[in-house]
Amino acid sequence: EYQKNTNIRLTLPVVCFVWQIAMIILFGVFIRYDEESDTHWVETKAHDNITSDIENDFYFRYPSFQDVHVMIFVGFGFLMTFLKRYSFGAVGFNFLIASFGLQWALLMQGWFHSLDPQTGKIFIGVESLINADFCVAGCLIAYGAVLGKVSPVQLLVMTLFGVTLFAVEEYIILNLLHARDAGGSMVIHTFGGYYGLTISWVLYRPNLHQSKRMQGSVYHSDIFAMIGTLFLWMFWPSFNSAITDHGDGQHRAVINTYLCLASTVLTTVAISSFSQKTGKLDMVHIQNSTLAGGVALGTAAEFMISPYGALIVGFLCGIISTMGYIFISPFLEKTLKIQDTCGIHNLHAMPGVIGGIVGAITAAAASESVYGKQGLINTFDFTGDFKDRTVLTQGGYQAAGMCVSIVFGVAGGAIVGSILKLPIWGDPADENCFDDEVYWEHPSHSGVQQPHDPQAARPVSPFSMLCLTISQN
Repeated sequence: EYQKNTNIRLTLPVVCFVWQIAMIILFGVFIRYDEESDTHWVETKAHDNITSDIENDFYFRYPSFQDVHVMIFVGFGFLMTFLKRYSFGAVGFNFLIASFGLQWALLMQGWFHSLDPQTGKIFIGVESLINADFCVAGCLIAYGAVLGKVSPVQLLVMTLFGVTLFAVEEYIILNLLHARDAGGSMVIHTFGGYYGLTISWVLYRPNLHQSKRMQGSVYHSDIFAMIGTLFLWMFWPSFNSAITDHGDGQHRAVINTYLCLASTVLTTVAISSFSQKTGKLDMVHIQNSTLAGGVALGTAAEFMISPYGALIVGFLCGIISTMGYIFISPFLEKTLKIQDTCGIHNLHAMPGVIGGIVGAITAAAASESVYGKQGLINTFDFTGDFKDRTVLTQGGYQAAGMCVSIVFGVAGGAIVGSILKLPIWGDPADENCFDDEVYWEHPSHSGVQQPHDPQAARPVSPFSMLCLTISQN
């Protein structure tokens, strides 16, 4: 057992500077504004007989982009602040890897989805920004499994490979298999969940119990985490509908997700209460399992699952996710040696698989009498090379897409986990996990007063501080 060296004074700045300079160079070579964000939009309007700027895609997509962006930086960040001594790491490292990941995602997704063969350029608009945020979400989900146990350098490496794997599996599922996955149950949640779980399995720490004192929450940390929950819960309808078709598809995705999430809350509360002899609620369940319905309805959000169908999905997800926290998480840690800090198996991986199954069944059961002939074509994009595809075949490809996301998550996680296991990344020792002091300047070490001082709770005026400084000198 080697001595852990957590001094990242050289490695973190080098990685940040080198990778950001690489982004600048690659953006300079490849990335350009698309026709709706370029100054030539005026000419495009005239050529296409567009009479108003309101037809610009920005005005359709930006409200959804705002909501998704808040989910990525505020929702995911604050959801992970439940640990009593790891709030800086939760929000701060979330901020870091999302900021890097979205740049790399614009490139990776651009190369696979929108590279212009004539110019060799990637043209980006507001929808590109939404898709980049979606890509980053997969990496933030994976971060939840290793929260408090890795260094920021490891997180950046994990994000580099995670975004790359995401872009490939997304291309296979959405373009080659032509599966539909508007809210990313398969592409985002299933992949991100199993990617993170597998990395956590590879990085298993047999002596993690030495940090047991840091693993719990305190009253205020649970409140902060609940802020993340509420932001995610409120904006999840935007997440699932952000890149759906304008009009009925987007409208239906919002309604379905809205209902599904509401249903999930009641069954989560019911199971949480029932699982305790005293009937008291567990904040872990309320923070996490209440969101599982949004995950599980991602694939079928734009389908005609019907309002009561959305409620059923939410009803089942609240039960399954909460039971996962009660029974499956302890089993994963004890038997399979998977130390899942945030319980992403119960919030993302398992509901993501449920979402894939719901999507496959709903697609296979689609009929012309419910959707209408043109409605089927629009919803499942039965055009071009796929114009002769039947709904049963579509259901099969939906199921295949779910399998692809699991394979990429597990295989990619095993490879990346092996890279992260190298003793060069400055990760913390087993006894120092879940503690901000390893990588952050802590306020309790920089002030005149120490936390144990009973006067520390009182506000100190600038004049009092000046007097205290003079007396000390």
